[in-house]
Amino acid sequence: MFYKQSVGQRVFNIFNMIFLSAVTLLGIVPFIHLFAVSLSSNSAAVAGEVFLLPVNFTTVSYQYLAENSAFFLALWVTVKRVAIGTLINMFLIIITAYPLSRSNKNFRSRTIYVWFFVITMFFGGGLIPTYMVVKDTGILNTIWALILPGALNVFFMVMLLNFFRNIPKDLEEAAIVDGAGHWTLLFKIFLPISLPSLATILLFTVVGHWNSWFDGILYMNSPTNYPLQSYLSTLITTLNVQMISVDDLASLQEMGSKTLRTAQIFMGILPVLLVYPFLQKYFIKGITVGSVKE
Repeated sequence: MFYKQSVGQRVFNIFNMIFLSAVTLLGIVPFIHLFAVSLSSNSAAVAGEVFLLPVNFTTVSYQYLAENSAFFLALWVTVKRVAIGTLINMFLIIITAYPLSRSNKNFRSRTIYVWFFVITMFFGGGLIPTYMVVKDTGILNTIWALILPGALNVFFMVMLLNFFRNIPKDLEEAAIVDGAGHWTLLFKIFLPISLPSLATILLFTVVGHWNSWFDGILYMNSPTNYPLQSYLSTLITTLNVQMISVDDLASLQEMGSKTLRTAQIFMGILPVLLVYPFLQKYFIKGITVGSVKE
């Protein structure tokens, strides 16, 4: 059934479309500019002549990047970190959120454990004590130093905990009557229903691991063990000669450091951009978890 919109509604719709289109462009234009600079000549990039279209089109930066072992070595470290770290994060978040979502009647010490975890969101030991713990545990300069210190994200755990608590009790009681135990409840009832929340947490966890850079510089003694973002950070702030051979310096001087850096930055953010569309529908549902209460 159609109805005629008033003048005010039409004006609002037009204004809304223009505003949202402008916001979208503000988010897209920087990536287009970055890509255009990476495909432009060094002289045009340094002179600031590049905006949305390449100037003096060239792919020399990507050709160099395809032969650059340091970039792909850092990329491989990040891929391993994302794969292993995400699995550990998701397992610990799920296995912690489920028992803490029980009522105080079923889990008497629940409140104590909740506060034990929540207090870590506001207070920490500090940078130097954390570094000393990582060093004394023997994981310094290994991939575990990038994963284990943040293995359990308390914020995501609380988010999933609240989602679990909103699951109808009747559904849980019916499963218990049929003989379901806690593991069956978790994997057959809670997790399938919680897909929007899990997808949101998964997305944020992957992006968090992929974009993390400071811990790589802090815990890695050798640049060859840097994850991708730590490698790009050192490349942007300073030209690290330990990562670039003497033969590569001539090519770098020819193509320009600016175009090379933009090419590597663009390649570094491209995988995450490709993941977003597939998780968007779950992300929209999961981000509003807890906004409506019964």
